[in-house]
Amino acid sequence: MSNNIDITVFTPTFNRGHLIKKLYDSLRKQHNYCFEWLVIDDGSMDNTEDFFSEIRNHSNNFHIRYIKTENGGKHRAINKAVDIANGKLFFIVDSDDYLPEFAIERIIQWENEISNSNVKFAGVSGNRGVTKNEIIGTTFSGEYVDASSLEREKFKIMGDKAEVFYTKVLRSYKFPEIAGENFITESVVWFKIASDGFKIRWFNEIICITEYLEGGLTQAGLSLYERNMNGLLLSTRQEIRYKQLSLKWRLGKCLRYVELARKQRNSITRISNDLILSKPIVLMLVILLIVKKNIKKRS
Repeated sequence: MSNNIDITVFTPTFNRGHLIKKLYDSLRKQHNYCFEWLVIDDGSMDNTEDFFSEIRNHSNNFHIRYIKTENGGKHRAINKAVDIANGKLFFIVDSDDYLPEFAIERIIQWENEISNSNVKFAGVSGNRGVTKNEIIGTTFSGEYVDASSLEREKFKIMGDKAEVFYTKVLRSYKFPEIAGENFITESVVWFKIASDGFKIRWFNEIICITEYLEGGLTQAGLSLYERNMNGLLLSTRQEIRYKQLSLKWRLGKCLRYVELARKQRNSITRISNDLILSKPIVLMLVILLIVKKNIKKRS
């Protein structure tokens, strides 16, 4: 077992005991073992705990830490994991993902490239793929690009990517934990990091294979957001505040925000403060929404 831990591979899991072996097997096949595998079980009721009890007896070339907690959502698990991670870098790999055998090696090599740079880097990122050769989303031409998470559209870095952040950066940018809600999109933190001037070195290699399986967060879709409305309002507000949106898109986002906030019975004053808009403008948006709904009913 390697004593050097360059990367904490972090896996939040919930009732995925039947899938996580594929990730475990891929970690055992890595070319570089300078990592730990930190798993936070978010209150699973299946055989996940039994699986980790079993593999503790295996001869592994990397350290495994398994912690079971009460169900609180992925963002709370990330906050806890960041506090106890031993790696310089922090790589979130979900329980239904797995890594190509060169992934850890390439992450370390790319981080070495930026370690002495004068640029303010939050970390590095490769591509995610549905296979080792087919990426998710789109990418740029060339070997790498240095850009913030707010500049992704500009460089055609679209879709889910495999961000690997410096652990010390994530310790300074915790996810908000909203009482009664157990989901918040990662962009809330990623956009805040970017707004403070941090860039990521995006490199054009697939380092994580992602399968969007039934029961995962991606498959949960809109219903997940609707059950966590305050988190959705926060992520929408962050997008309006930090992203360089066109006037048309900004108006659309503001209308969406007002619509969601009114469903939550938020006052005009609160919405005005949230969006940093005057009350008359917010009232105009409310009227515009009413008009749109009436037109929709008549058509």
